[in-house]
Amino acid sequence: MADSQTVAPLSDFSAAMTGGQTFQLSGRPARQTVLFFYPKDNTPGCTTENMAFRDNYERFQAAGVEIYGISRDSLRSHEGFKTKLGLPFDLISDPDEAVCTLFGVMKLKQMYGKTVRGIERSTFIIDAEGRLVKEWRGVKVANHVDEVLEFVARQA
Repeated sequence: MADSQTVAPLSDFSAAMTGGQTFQLSGRPARQTVLFFYPKDNTPGCTTENMAFRDNYERFQAAGVEIYGISRDSLRSHEGFKTKLGLPFDLISDPDEAVCTLFGVMKLKQMYGKTVRGIERSTFIIDAEGRLVKEWRGVKVANHVDEVLEFVARQA
């Protein structure tokens, strides 16, 4: 898994999210933020990843961190997925790929012998000032949330 640490300011952006809310980078609480991009609601790897963030949510909160999941799924899909898994954090809908493009997570991938364009599973840490401070790309689900939690706990 590729991962890197940088400190770079991000352009402000907004996108619709569950609960009838709008995520806005500049309008979020002044805390660290985890943005994790995943390919699709209700698929095995994405379900496992969302449940891992859910199961560690209180630990992230104790470290002063907000969590948001992002995929191209519709708000309707996200609402059902969030309810089904009992997710305590909101999911951001990016059907036009604007946020995905901003973070450079759209990639050509091989799936069942075919080349498809989709989201490369990636996680980003944004500090309280809106700067990108850490990124993981090409994420493998196993133990990933533990790595993210370890990083943000060191920053607290």
